[in-house]
Amino acid sequence: MGAIITLSILGIFLLYLGLYRAKNALLPVTIVGALVALGFILFQWNEEAVPLYHGMVLFDRYALAFSALCMLATILILLLSKEYFRTISDNIAEYYCLIVFSLMGALLVTAYHNFAMLFVGIEIMSVALYILVGIRKNDPSSNEAALKYFLMGAFSTGFLLFGITLMYGAAGTFDLGELRNYVMTTNEISPLFYGGILLLLCGLCFKIGAAPFHFWTPDVYDGAPILITAFMSTVVKVAAFVGFFRLFSMVLVPLSEFWTPVLLTVTIITLFVGNITALVQTSFKRMMAYSSISHAGYMLFAIVSIGAASAPSILMYASAYCLASIIAFATLIAVKRKTGSEHFESFNGLAKREPLLAFILTIAMLSLAGIPLTAGFIGKFLMFNNVMGNYNVMLLVIAAVNAAVAIYYYLHVVVNMYFRDSEEPLEQQIPLTNAYKVVLGIAAVLTIAFGVYPDVILKLL
Repeated sequence: MGAIITLSILGIFLLYLGLYRAKNALLPVTIVGALVALGFILFQWNEEAVPLYHGMVLFDRYALAFSALCMLATILILLLSKEYFRTISDNIAEYYCLIVFSLMGALLVTAYHNFAMLFVGIEIMSVALYILVGIRKNDPSSNEAALKYFLMGAFSTGFLLFGITLMYGAAGTFDLGELRNYVMTTNEISPLFYGGILLLLCGLCFKIGAAPFHFWTPDVYDGAPILITAFMSTVVKVAAFVGFFRLFSMVLVPLSEFWTPVLLTVTIITLFVGNITALVQTSFKRMMAYSSISHAGYMLFAIVSIGAASAPSILMYASAYCLASIIAFATLIAVKRKTGSEHFESFNGLAKREPLLAFILTIAMLSLAGIPLTAGFIGKFLMFNNVMGNYNVMLLVIAAVNAAVAIYYYLHVVVNMYFRDSEEPLEQQIPLTNAYKVVLGIAAVLTIAFGVYPDVILKLL
């Protein structure tokens, strides 16, 4: 709980720094505050996990591991923010404040033990993002993205609340432990409870961007500032999925025969929609948006085939996805600053101008595609292994076909970098700050390290 309190105080303190125009202190203070919050998370690692505050939150190792991942991803994204925000506005305190509050909401979602806290966490996380997506007030695409995100977010929250209401009407409680007892001890489950499961499934699929509830994802990711897109596609998506998994693993496993066919259908649709639409994109940013939908489908494997290995598998997959996505969006920021374009053609000849940057982006693309010796390969292997363990051959074949499709569009940008010539002269290099070099280096090294030594992640849970 110390991490959440720290982030709450940090967000308010950042607003005061902005009020007194201490903008040079914003980034260092935010980084230090995030590191202090990360320290609180690590300090709790060996403590006994018991529900706190009348059962509202549970900081078990599952919650702590994903909270640490969200914190690490946020710190890397924040390191990219100095030069990026400077080009947007002189008044940037609100950017940092909103990111911190959204991160706080994400931590609440990972640790909730009561539906009331799930709702509070999702709303804190989402409301801050509604503002961040549309914060470029003079950009029509940013305004459109914010409006779509707000409307679809409110719509999905309605599903979520209605589902919670029906489950409460059947079981008489919001507490996950008591809901589990209701499911395991009641001879005849109320139809209201089953209706609540379906509505919660719809609401949570909206939050993770799973098809057919994905319609907001490409336009919002495309219209938002690139750095905010990076935050949404990593921290927010991972936190929402962790909340999804916590509910189903703690409460709904005994009713898996009811919800598994529904979730299996959603998973298959998500894989095909995400990969096929990503295949035909001409914009790198929009391709990443659609590919994030397909990754939601792969992570759903852990719930479709829920078991003891599901939590470590999600942690590995989420870690690989976050690191590779941060590399991809950081590179896109640098390339767009130089070329003014987000299309694949803007990466032409990058390997000749910036060989190290091209090599690091190649590592990220290979990891997202699931090529061996990268963390992404281990993540996909674990997800496929979960499905194989349940003898779900059809889903395994569909996943393999979609993985092959993904390799094609991820390697598209690699082909552009290495085998197509740029119209700009070779001496027109892309200037990278030290912060960019640090972020790209850390993310690339961890991507390879987790691919070669996956036990570093898997033994945490």
